[in-house]
Amino acid sequence: MTTSVARVLATRAGAFRNGRTLALSTAASRRFISIKPIYTAEATATGGRNGRAVSSDNVLDVQLTLPKALGGPGDAGKTNPEQLFAAGYSACFQGAMGLAAKNLHVALPETNTVTGIVHIGKDSAGGLGLSVELRVKVPGLDKETAQKVVDLAHTICPYSRATSGNIDVKLSVI
Repeated sequence: MTTSVARVLATRAGAFRNGRTLALSTAASRRFISIKPIYTAEATATGGRNGRAVSSDNVLDVQLTLPKALGGPGDAGKTNPEQLFAAGYSACFQGAMGLAAKNLHVALPETNTVTGIVHIGKDSAGGLGLSVELRVKVPGLDKETAQKVVDLAHTICPYSRATSGNIDVKLSVI
């Protein structure tokens, strides 16, 4: 690998600081798993964290704001990437729970909920990183069975698989 290619990869991985290349992160050096797409979502952002994001079919059209905690205006009525990630991960995980329950021959109550909590903060390398907590409520199902469903769902959910080894994900059955 040439020095310039290594520098580009290191920069993309957040491993290039002050003219020195640091060790590439595990995520950057990991082998990618290819898929055969069944569905493709597309959205375009303009203006960054204080802009707008629109899906290619115009169903999603949201105004974005940088949260006050990150030094932004935190404008009322606007969202941010962390909220969108929390919503997407929660919905996907709840779908995976349905498949997991079916595989375990468990009747999953329709009243179950998944609340996604996405944190953004400084990582050990001085950059920004994410962590996630998924809080799962399954009224009418004992906690042990609910935990089995959640654990299996975590191996099925595409978001869980994508984040595995990249960010901390805490699963809580409450």
